[in-house]
Amino acid sequence: MSTTQKTTAELLAAQALAKQLRKELTENILPYWSRRMIRPDGLVLGRIDGHENEDPSAPIGGIMTARMLWTFASAYRLLGDPAYLETAVLAKRMIIDRFFDPEFGGTYWSLNPDGTPLDTKKQIYAIAFAIYGLAELNRATGDAEALEYAIKLFRSIEDHSFDTGKDGYFEAFTRSWAPIEDMRLSDKDANESKTMNTHLHILEAYTCLFRVWKNPLLEKRLRGLIDIFHYHILGSDDHLLLFFDNDWNCRYDTISYGHDIEASWLILEAALVLGDCEVLERTEARIPSIVMSAGEGFSPEGGMIYEREGHDGHADMDRHWWVQAETVVGYFNLWDHFGVQEGLENALTCWEFIKNNLIDRENGEWFWSVRADGTVNRDDDKAGFWKCPYHNGRMCMEIIERLRQ
Repeated sequence: MSTTQKTTAELLAAQALAKQLRKELTENILPYWSRRMIRPDGLVLGRIDGHENEDPSAPIGGIMTARMLWTFASAYRLLGDPAYLETAVLAKRMIIDRFFDPEFGGTYWSLNPDGTPLDTKKQIYAIAFAIYGLAELNRATGDAEALEYAIKLFRSIEDHSFDTGKDGYFEAFTRSWAPIEDMRLSDKDANESKTMNTHLHILEAYTCLFRVWKNPLLEKRLRGLIDIFHYHILGSDDHLLLFFDNDWNCRYDTISYGHDIEASWLILEAALVLGDCEVLERTEARIPSIVMSAGEGFSPEGGMIYEREGHDGHADMDRHWWVQAETVVGYFNLWDHFGVQEGLENALTCWEFIKNNLIDRENGEWFWSVRADGTVNRDDDKAGFWKCPYHNGRMCMEIIERLRQ
């Protein structure tokens, strides 16, 4: 593991950041979700639009519910507020009682507003998030039922999604685990059988599960996932390749800056938790260059842009909420683990951009994005299927916890 010396000025700046982020987490992000997104009947509300209108007819997303579970379980583990545990347990009950498929295993993609299954396809990305949330609840409280179901979902992924011939994980299936024609996670994605995004979040989930369950197969798969990023997903320019066929061939050149910098610290976290010195050394050697490649999309005046079509192609200059949150963590990690002063400077600069542009001081939470022209995007959700407290909440907790250590 890298060891670095920090100056007193750097440590004071980092401690001041952690103090601000604790306030943001406890007074803005988490209260919004516990106050606005929990219905009187104990189910989760499906959506609040960008103008603060609740949508009781919206489907309830499995990803959103699992991300709520992870966020509130992690907040309870870190801060000990019983109210956070109450929300986490509510989300756990929805995952186990509503989303879990008792006949075929795995979790459904979405529910009707009344809590009955709506879209019953098995999207591995969503199942990984359920593992992530359940494992974190077990880590926070020792909840045996949460671990039991996290292991069941791990078994489902391994039994049905793992490619025993070419390695990696297939993207999606029908409810009964048959092949499915449209494997896309969203309409923005290519319809390919393997994707960076799903592998990144299986990596994240398996890392969390391995913290609490030292299973030999899980250890093998976690090591294998790190290798997949080294040998298949990370390109020669240290940007992530996004979409692949069964044989790991990629025909796309889109650069996703937010995923680049998110992966930079999640891959390192996986190597640290795995505890294999050779894997860690190999991973540490590559992380700074991944961050530098992601930095092609970073502007001190305007945060991290969304993506670009190849190095010289059209750029989507919108600054999305989740990309900024991951940018803060990725740059902070560059300073915290590798001692690169510019990392701390960029993390602080990006946080200033978030404060000045994305946080909704009137209603709580963050807006979806700031457009290229500098206007706030209210056309997309404040909370919903994809807009969850996980990226910005995790940003706060990562830095709070690192400063404690």
